Amino acid sequence: MEQSQRIAIVGLGLIGGSLGMVLRRRKLAHTVVGFSRNPATLRAAKSLGAIDEGTGDLKTAVREADIVVLATPVSEIVPLALRCARFMKPGAILTDVGSSKGEIVAALDRLLPKAVAFVGAHPVAGSEKRGIGAATSAIFDASSYCIITPSARTNRRALRTVSSLWGGVVPKITQLPAKRHDALLAATSHLPHALAFALSASAPDGGLPSMPRSFLEMTRVAKSDPDLWAAILLSNRSAVAAAWREFDRSSAALRKAITRKDRKALTRLLAKAKARRDDCKEQ
Repeated sequence: MEQSQRIAIVGLGLIGGSLGMVLRRRKLAHTVVGFSRNPATLRAAKSLGAIDEGTGDLKTAVREADIVVLATPVSEIVPLALRCARFMKPGAILTDVGSSKGEIVAALDRLLPKAVAFVGAHPVAGSEKRGIGAATSAIFDASSYCIITPSARTNRRALRTVSSLWGGVVPKITQLPAKRHDALLAATSHLPHALAFALSASAPDGGLPSMPRSFLEMTRVAKSDPDLWAAILLSNRSAVAAAWREFDRSSAALRKAITRKDRKALTRLLAKAKARRDDCKEQ
């Protein structure tokens, strides 16, 4: 990516703020402009070194930008993209950081004007924390990566530019069709979050001096923002439902073995699950 570019980040939360920090520290953009409706967020982003300029006016934020990054909850991405496109200069590129892609890519392929190119992206990084106060360049560490989700209609120049942008931020870039991305993330991120919320909600109140570490580790992500995750789960509901059906089959087999006191079957199922987990790459 040419260093002379002007990048606008719409949404200065954990991902948007952290991205701005990396862009500025690694000199990946000449100017980083941040948009937020909250003046306190703009002041914090400037103080943290996440932006060069900040504004609460969307038109001002995006009109001269070469790249506009939508770093908002998934439910806001499509309407915001359409608003941004009204003000963006011809040839400018629009991208996002949403963790579900199918609905977003399909809608923007259909609705955006031809003068504005869109490339879907999902940096696989972050934490259960939210807001500019949680922003840190450390979330884009050696284990992070970005999934780019081009469609048949994606502009090739824009695809190269967005891939180059994220190539300067994370160590690995991969491309997946939006539908494949959503299926994989449903099984490995969205469903685990939903199950963590469910497990947390089902835990008994009191009775122990403190909760066991196993419970705390399994439910850490249940500390995430409920509104944010409600939007993600609904935006990827079909893939999450499919992943949940697969989970139901697996959990039913375990429950059956326990109920029947079938130690041999239970041990076999646990061993199979352990082997699958042992094969997972650690972040």
